[in-house]
Amino acid sequence: MINPLGYTYAHEHLHIDLSGFKDNIDCRLDQYEPLCAEMRTLVSKGVLNIVEVTNRYMGRNAQFMLDLMRDTGINVLTSTGYYTDSFYPAHVRNTSAQQLAAEMIGEIENGIDGTALKPCVIAEIGTSENRITEDEVKMFHAAALAHHATGLPISTHTSFSTMGPEQVVMLENHGVALENVVIGHCDLKDDLDQIFRMLDKGVYVQFDTIGKNSYFPDTRRVEMLQALIARGFGDKIMLSMDITRRSHLQANGGSGFSYLVDTFVPMLLGAGITQRQVDTLLRDNPATFFGRAGAL
Repeated sequence: MINPLGYTYAHEHLHIDLSGFKDNIDCRLDQYEPLCAEMRTLVSKGVLNIVEVTNRYMGRNAQFMLDLMRDTGINVLTSTGYYTDSFYPAHVRNTSAQQLAAEMIGEIENGIDGTALKPCVIAEIGTSENRITEDEVKMFHAAALAHHATGLPISTHTSFSTMGPEQVVMLENHGVALENVVIGHCDLKDDLDQIFRMLDKGVYVQFDTIGKNSYFPDTRRVEMLQALIARGFGDKIMLSMDITRRSHLQANGGSGFSYLVDTFVPMLLGAGITQRQVDTLLRDNPATFFGRAGAL
């Protein structure tokens, strides 16, 4: 259950292991004490919720999340689902959408890996860069089925801000009410027209790679947010950083989780976005989206 009184980072990872796939130990984020320190700092700054979108076969660790919540006071909303085709285990190829949905529903109803921790969101359901594979189509069907069975919202992964409109069409075709969908990683490509088209359909969008200036500069993220808010879409946007690496943590020389509130929010305020609008992006919109009946 989300705490609606504080800010929420809508798309994060606290325990993830993509080191084998990327052949890089930096991609194993699992350092407990540095993460505890950062979560305590976030709580002191009013960030009370983290939506943790690590799912099956990405290094998810339910007990790690439970320990973090106990030791830091952060509220972690966990996920169920599968990522993108490149990360699917072999059995997905021969498993039906109905069976995949049943796996997700089982976690939602019974808890993750034998713990009492139950997912609050179906995430991060992804597509490949500039294409959607046959198995990804099946996974979006499965996510829709799990949504219909449980009421949980769906949070997606787009690879470098591609295929978002196509994701919207797939979920709409499976009968998902689009106010229950947030399209992820919309801030890695300078394509406002694409974002406007998605927002016009009724979905939420995430600017969730804030601080990753090597991919796309935060100055452009600010300009895009100005344009979206000016068009009246401030109530359909959520923010986050998508931290995935050890080197992203402050203890290891990275910007750390606090960068969003310490550096990016002042950039927004300096660009004329009001404190009330910032509160909408970081508090009210996540509280509305993740606080729907099915996610309680």
